[in-house]
Amino acid sequence: MKTLEIKVNGMVCEGCEKRVENVLKKIENVSSVIASHEKNLVTITYQEEIDENECKEKIENLGYTIED
Repeated sequence: MKTLEIKVNGMVCEGCEKRVENVLKKIENVSSVIASHEKNLVTITYQEEIDENECKEKIENLGYTIED
């Protein structure tokens, strides 16, 4: 298992976390997603390679911003 951590700004509640988790879980090869509005962090666990840019794009499409 591998993990990818993405810093995300704009999540303010558990509802925000669920929106992000639900959209990222639909990406092929993603095993699990944990979003934390308190830490401004999304942790994606996967087995096979995933497209990091696709993950970031889906988060941004929800209205959140990615922190470099």
